[in-house]
Amino acid sequence: MGSARVRLLLLLGLVLLITQVWRGDCEENSGAEQCQPGFGSDTYVFFVNTKHLEKGRTLGQVHFDDCTGGQQAVYAADDSHIEVMPDGTVTVKHHMKLHDGLKLFAVYACDSKAKNFSTSIAVLNEMQDYGHHPGHDEHNHHHHHRKHHKPHHNNSESDLTSDSQEELPVLTFRRQGWGQRRQKREWIIPPISVSENQRNQLPKRLVQVKSSKAKETPVTYSITGQGADREPKGIFIIDKTTGWLSVTQPLDREVASFYNLMLYAVGSQIADTVEVPMELIINVIDQNDNRPEFTQNVFRGNVPEGVPPATSVMTINATDADDPETDNAKLGYSIVSQEPKSPYPEMFTVNKETGVISTLAAGLDREAIEEYTLILQVADMGGEGLSNTATAIISVTDGNDNAPQFDPTSYEGSAPENKVDHKIVRLSVTDKDVPHSSAWVAVYSIVKGNEGGFFNITTDSESNQGILKTVKELDFETTSKYTLIVIVKNQAPFSIPNLSTSTSTITVSVTDVNESPIFTPTEYRVEILENLTMGQMVAFYPAKDPDTAQKQTITYEIGSDPASWLEINTETGIIKSKAQLDRESDFVENDIYKALVLAKDDGIPKAIGTGTLLLKLTDVNDNAPEPDQRIFTICNENPYPVSLNIIDKDLPPNTHPFKAKLMMNSEKNWTAVVQDNQVSLNMTWKLEPDTHKIYLQLEDNGNKTQTTVVTATVCQCVGQDVNCESRIFNAGVGLPTILAILGGILALLILLLVLLLFARRKKTKKEPLLPEDDTRDNVFYYDEEGGGEEDQEFDLSQLHRGLDNRPEVTRNDVIPVLMPAPQYRPRPANPDEIGDFINENLKAADNDPTAPPYDSLLVFDYEGTGSEVGSLSSLNSSSSGDHDYEYLNEWGPRFKKLADMYGGDDD
Repeated sequence: MGSARVRLLLLLGLVLLITQVWRGDCEENSGAEQCQPGFGSDTYVFFVNTKHLEKGRTLGQVHFDDCTGGQQAVYAADDSHIEVMPDGTVTVKHHMKLHDGLKLFAVYACDSKAKNFSTSIAVLNEMQDYGHHPGHDEHNHHHHHRKHHKPHHNNSESDLTSDSQEELPVLTFRRQGWGQRRQKREWIIPPISVSENQRNQLPKRLVQVKSSKAKETPVTYSITGQGADREPKGIFIIDKTTGWLSVTQPLDREVASFYNLMLYAVGSQIADTVEVPMELIINVIDQNDNRPEFTQNVFRGNVPEGVPPATSVMTINATDADDPETDNAKLGYSIVSQEPKSPYPEMFTVNKETGVISTLAAGLDREAIEEYTLILQVADMGGEGLSNTATAIISVTDGNDNAPQFDPTSYEGSAPENKVDHKIVRLSVTDKDVPHSSAWVAVYSIVKGNEGGFFNITTDSESNQGILKTVKELDFETTSKYTLIVIVKNQAPFSIPNLSTSTSTITVSVTDVNESPIFTPTEYRVEILENLTMGQMVAFYPAKDPDTAQKQTITYEIGSDPASWLEINTETGIIKSKAQLDRESDFVENDIYKALVLAKDDGIPKAIGTGTLLLKLTDVNDNAPEPDQRIFTICNENPYPVSLNIIDKDLPPNTHPFKAKLMMNSEKNWTAVVQDNQVSLNMTWKLEPDTHKIYLQLEDNGNKTQTTVVTATVCQCVGQDVNCESRIFNAGVGLPTILAILGGILALLILLLVLLLFARRKKTKKEPLLPEDDTRDNVFYYDEEGGGEEDQEFDLSQLHRGLDNRPEVTRNDVIPVLMPAPQYRPRPANPDEIGDFINENLKAADNDPTAPPYDSLLVFDYEGTGSEVGSLSSLNSSSSGDHDYEYLNEWGPRFKKLADMYGGDDD
């Protein structure tokens, strides 16, 4: 409680000191003049107890006297968060936050002569712990303030520039408490303001610092901080004896807007400080010493032609290095000149505060003036201070103020029927707007005559011409001529209201061409039985010629018939079968057989139409059931039944239920049971390990049967554990195995012997009967005449006597009728069974007496009985003795061989 009172007394003392200075100043000035306009104080300090200031909060009140007796004035603050009422009440306009517990701003007012006055406002948070500069004091100093309703006065700038020492403020160090207890400051020393660019009477005194102990002991004063002992050094100095703080050189706010100094008072006789260090802030007051600068030397913008006034064109910008919270940096923009000055000398205007350039008058026409050049000016002090200039170039962009015009306005063209994307004619237009711009590119539209949607117009991007094309097939027989009405616009909308558009008339003639015959329908579906006999009518599928103006003849033919089942009458189009149809054929898909029918006319050139014939083949029972597997393996002990799937290519009801029957004595060893679409085979008793044939007959619901040979490999095993290899190893090498091995070896030896004999026989050469190279003693006869006509007199009837009297014999070119033929196995569907099929049928053919060559008597000729010609046996040599054939050796080398054969010894 006692310390609070002490702080309050010290605070009141400071207020009284400031008030006395202010009063003395006023009294001195009052001696010169009766009344001088101005604020009641150069500095006001308002205390708050929070760092967040809400909107509408009252901070304090300032007083301005214009010497006219008025109670209210017009105030303005340089901070957008602050608002000053006409009675001088300072309030928070927008929510703001006190950074570091401090907010500084200025308030302005003007007198009756329009002269501006200002005062400085400091808003301090009394709850803020401001602390001290590190290293200066080991104690923490907390700043506690009391809210004052009365304005607080500080030294003005005029005080700081005065030469009289009495007019400058004196700062006294606060008293320390007893002992080394932590002390709190009783007040904050308000900042001292110093104008920049002051060059007269340097160094210049700013403030005097005094210690309350200076009367007790000699005190030495010193300062630290930026501008004192830190760069830039030497700007501020202090007289170590008297405590006068001075500035040694002109200040520049654009380099440093404020300086934070620490003041020290040290006793000369003792090592410790005699006062708590004091913090002093020196604010640099801005002077209008910087010209505003445009961000660009040349600004470029665009504006469409024909726009109305107040149309925004572009924004220009400038900067000013002076304090943005003062009029020194308040910029004002203006236009100095415009070139060209047509159609008006002021076609554009610029917003003084924002720098937005906009149109001032209507009448921009790109075709007349394409570009404007503006000389711009920016000045601070709201446009009245230092200035600078720049250039703005505004290009007038093309607006769609010129409608395209057809040239010429009527066209004629022709198009063949049945042809899409045919170019008929090109349409030409003229347009004064910028080529290839959206205001120049033409857009064509057909407004009349294209109700059927047969035509379309596209734009050529290079020439801007319209290309009229067909998008649907035309029909000469339906419409032979079209009249189209076309209008043209631009991609961009017209910038001038109610701008008239150009129209054109196009006459299109349709050219007649030979069209293909047309089948109706294009896909003809017919349902027939698959067992349709050859030559039966399948369908009547005629075509029509759309060329009604041309008398043409249509002929038909089959274009596609994969199975070669069909034929067509070339004149009538009647389709018949020329082969047996089969629903189960690979050419049939989903019971549908597809054929292509062609119709040709005799026009020039000839045209061909196509139609598709879809035959829906109805199933008949022409396929017998059969097992899908014809080979299986089974154990001979406790065998497990083997199930085979039954397949039938027909459709229900010509399929299941199936029946099974064993044929050719297969039922003695096997059983067959049908369950659903499977047949289960099993042994009736134990069979020896071997391959067995099972003749299985299957019958479908339509009584269609087929016998199939199923091969069963019986193995020496038990149950389902089928293992045929175990039979070989478990049986050992028995007598049958040995005999089989020996038989194979013997067959191999015989084969080798036969090959050796054949090769040896080939090497043996026969001696010729007569040497071919010996031509000696040969007799050649030439020009030997025959016996004349008498040689031809012989009786040919003698030859027929034997043939007429020949006996009846069996012929070798006919099948014997009295001998039964064996049963052959039909060809299997499974390719894996071809080997068994060949072997079985080969054995059957070997035992077939009816198979050629037939075993019968072969008769070549028959002489008959009672022939008048003697027997050739009369030519036999007599048995009286051997002939002497030695004379043959005398006939030459060609008869020598006969002599050796007949004249030699018996051996």
